[in-house]
Amino acid sequence: MSLQTTAVNSDSVQLVGFTVDGEDFGVDILKVQEIIRMVEITKMPNAPEYVEGVINLRGKVIPVVDFRKRFHLQEDAAENHDNKRIVVVALSHVTIGIVVDKVSQVLKLPTEHISATPDTVKGTDSEAINGVGRLDDKLLILLDLEKMFSVVEFEAMAQAA
Repeated sequence: MSLQTTAVNSDSVQLVGFTVDGEDFGVDILKVQEIIRMVEITKMPNAPEYVEGVINLRGKVIPVVDFRKRFHLQEDAAENHDNKRIVVVALSHVTIGIVVDKVSQVLKLPTEHISATPDTVKGTDSEAINGVGRLDDKLLILLDLEKMFSVVEFEAMAQAA
């Protein structure tokens, strides 16, 4: 299991949980800088289709990625936009905002509740999936944010900002 251990002890990982398209996801809490309410996003010409644009976050311009578009999920017209949040994450190449439907919680997941990504879902965009966590009666898709984008995509986002 390549999931980085972020907790004080290595028996569990700390994650920020969020929901997109009715599915639950978790990301390493150490990558998350902050979670903000939706703000006006300035569109950028010639940006990749999954980049919504840029925002000004306390004087710093950061690109904002639509999680649904990045993972080819359908837009839900009935979705409550009041719950949408921008999860601001610091990656090795760039700081970005990721638009999600709802942020659920900060959670500690025991490592024995984490399974490897099933072979049947491995493919084009699956390298960003670090595994599947079992949380009570729900499954949580664990993401490696560094692998969500290629080097070329990181460069395109940096140029957009």
